[in-house]
Order: sequence, then C-alpha cells, then structure tokens
Amino acid sequence: MIQFIIGIIVLVVGYFVYGKIVDDHFGADDSITTPAYRLEDGVDFVPMRRSKVFLIQLLNIAGLGPIFGAIQGALFGPMAFVWIALGSVFAGGVHDYFSGMLSIRHDGHSISEIVGTYLGEGVRKIMRVFSVVLLVLVGTVFMSGPAGILANMKLFGLGNVDIWLAIVFVYYFIATILPVDKLIGKIYPIFGLSLLIMAGGIGFKLLTSGYQLPAFTTSTLHPQGLPIWAILFTTIACGAISGFHATQSPMMARCMEKESYGRSIFYGSMIAEGIIAMIWAAAAMIFFGGIPQLGEALSSSGGPAGVVNIISTNLLGTVGGILAMLGVVAAPITSGDTAFRSARLTMADAANFKQEPIKNRLMLAVPLFIVAFGLTRIDFDIIWRYFAWANQTLAMIVLWTASAYLVSKDKSHWMSTIPATFMTAVSITYLVQAPEGFNLSTTIAYPAGIIAAVGTLLLFFNKIVNKNSK
Repeated sequence: MIQFIIGIIVLVVGYFVYGKIVDDHFGADDSITTPAYRLEDGVDFVPMRRSKVFLIQLLNIAGLGPIFGAIQGALFGPMAFVWIALGSVFAGGVHDYFSGMLSIRHDGHSISEIVGTYLGEGVRKIMRVFSVVLLVLVGTVFMSGPAGILANMKLFGLGNVDIWLAIVFVYYFIATILPVDKLIGKIYPIFGLSLLIMAGGIGFKLLTSGYQLPAFTTSTLHPQGLPIWAILFTTIACGAISGFHATQSPMMARCMEKESYGRSIFYGSMIAEGIIAMIWAAAAMIFFGGIPQLGEALSSSGGPAGVVNIISTNLLGTVGGILAMLGVVAAPITSGDTAFRSARLTMADAANFKQEPIKNRLMLAVPLFIVAFGLTRIDFDIIWRYFAWANQTLAMIVLWTASAYLVSKDKSHWMSTIPATFMTAVSITYLVQAPEGFNLSTTIAYPAGIIAAVGTLLLFFNKIVNKNSK
C-alpha cells in the first residue's frame, strides 16, 4: 500500500506548501470587498461562512468523476496514483484556484466572461456556447448516473430507473431557481461532510485489512490495452484536473466573505477531491484481486455503480454500505443541479439579464431542462465520452487564461503555463486517438498532441507575452 500512502502524503503536503505558493503569487487581498457583499442580491450573491462554502464547493465539483472516473482509471494500475497526486497539486489545484479568484476579482462573473477578458472577444463568444453545452451535458450525466445507482439500491423499494430520473429531474429544477442559501446552503454542507466521512471509512478499511496493491509499473495494465497517454488523463479528470470545476467556482466566488479564504475553498476542495479519488482508485485495484478481475467486475456488475455498491457493502457492512452509497449518490446529484445553475448564470451574464425576479430565472431554466430531458434518452456512456474531451479542453483554456492574467500583472506565468501546455497535449492527443474523435493510431495522435502543445505555447508568447512587454 506504499504507493497509496505516498499519494495521500503528496496531496496533503501539496496543499500546505504549493497551495501557499500559488496563493501568495496571486496576492489574495482582504482589503478588497468581495462580490458577496458588494453585489448582494439574496439570490446568487449571498455571503456565507468559509466552512460552509468549502463543503458546498467540494460537493459542486465532486460529482461522479472522482469515484466513477477513479474506478475506471484504476484499470491502468498504480500510474493512476501518480496522475491523481501530481495532477491535483500542480494542475487541478492551480486551475480551481485561479478560476475562483479571478471570478472574485471580476464581480463573480462566469468563466466564459473571464476567459473573454484575457483571451479576446472571439474566444468569449465561443466559450459562452461551449460552457453552456458542457454544463448541460454534465447535468444530464449527473442526472442519469445517480438515478441508476438509486434504482440499483432499490431505495424505498423503487427499482425503476425512470422513476428515479423523474425525481432527480424535479429536484434539479427546484435547486436551479431557488436562492443559493435556501436549499444548497442548508443541506450541501451536511452531504459534503458525509462524503468525506464515508470516503475516510473506505480508506481506513483498505489500510487495516491487509490488502496489497499491484506492483508499480509505467506500462499500461488496462485489460483492453488502452494507452496511458492520453486516455488515463481524461478518464480520471475530476480527481486530478477538470474544466467543469471552473464553471462551479464562480458560484462560490459570489458567496465568499474574504479573498484569503480562496486557498482553502478552491485549492483545498480540489485536494480533498484528489484524496477521494485516490481512495476509490485503490479500492478498485485491490478489492477484486487485481486489474483483470476489476475489468471483469465492471462488465458483470453493471459498470462503476455496481462496483461501488459491492465495495461499499463488503468493506463497511450493510448499513455502512448503504450510507456510503448515499454519500456517493449525493456527490453527483449536488454537482448536477449546480451544473444547471451555472448554465443559468452563464446565460444571464452573457445577456446581462438580472436574476433577482423569479420569472427571469424561469425564462432561462425551462429551456435548459427541456434540452436535458431529451439528452437523458441518449446512452449514458456516449454522453460521458464526449464530456471527457470537452471537460479537459475547458481546463486547458482556463489555465491559458490564468497565464494571460499573470502576464497582465507582470508576474511569472509558469505555474499555470506548464500545466496549460500539458493539458493542450492531452486534449488534442485524446481527440485524435479516441473512438469518438478521429480514431487514429497513436503514431499520429502523439505527434499531433506535441505539435499542438508547442504551437499553442508559441502563440501564447507571440500574442500575450510579447504584446504585454511592448
């Protein structure tokens, strides 16, 4: 279990050391009045205490990704630990911190508006459409996934997926239009705490039950022989770096009382999500006796939801398993409803459409849910595959935006430029090699990813760095 323990240590130390470096470099300033107070409206701009905002942010970003994604990523073996640990500290944490703090500095604006400020009006227009499409996909994925888990559990005797889908659908609609402190602010901190406790329970049982991880190797252990580059880096997204987080951070940026809370809320929630992903990746690798057996379990038990049910029940007992499963269900549900809320806010920001009147909120929410309902009729796996690429592409764009911001402030930009270049290579390589992309061989995909990353870096220096120096 040494790889697992080292991974946890890297995440914890990364928060206290590198997270502090990132925070100091940005320059959080408590003398600046935050949008929560300056623009308070009782709907979306509502001051809330730091612990509550942290737990809400954790639930907002910790959907199916750090659980389902980590289980599927475990098929690659212990290399998953390396990606979760280093990705969370040097990429995901940086990404989440800047997406939240830049929103605070720009009146709580959505990520599409912030990107446009630093990368240009043309990119802003593209990002508005891209963000809304991504958020609706996320909301749909996080609607279908929990409905499947709840049906599998037969909670309250209901085993019909469509019934649970309808229940989740109605809840999402209500949560999207209500003021942030009326539902989200009251119940999400409880769910967030339960998610951490249940993940901790699984982790404790793994460490005390004598399980052994597969030997570390840089070769792929995936039963289907899928390459680590770049499939692993899109399979495990929310547990390492995820563009979806950038759509969620502005919601909590509208509720933060002080800028100095940014490291614990944005960077800290990413690290907490990395720990959750590390635990579930370890559980998946060792519980079934090896990577091939995990592959068989995924096929025979109905996918990651079935694997979660089996692991939770066996490690924590029937009652503990049910509680753990409910914690797992809470994560995607509370990310799904805030995905639709973020979509509403993104559209409102783009049109400068005030959201205090409930009729204005309904005018944006109703069309979003009509589209989402249609998407629930599409196969879940297809939606998830397209979401994986779009998700990491958004992460790449946000990191380049952070670099442009740092350049504009005459600060070193490398802490975001290095992960931005890396994620550019990941995104383009995945697009070229994935079946839902161009489905070309790695001999074409790998060079394409490298060329795209280097080309984007040169473009960044030409258009942003050199222009600023002049």
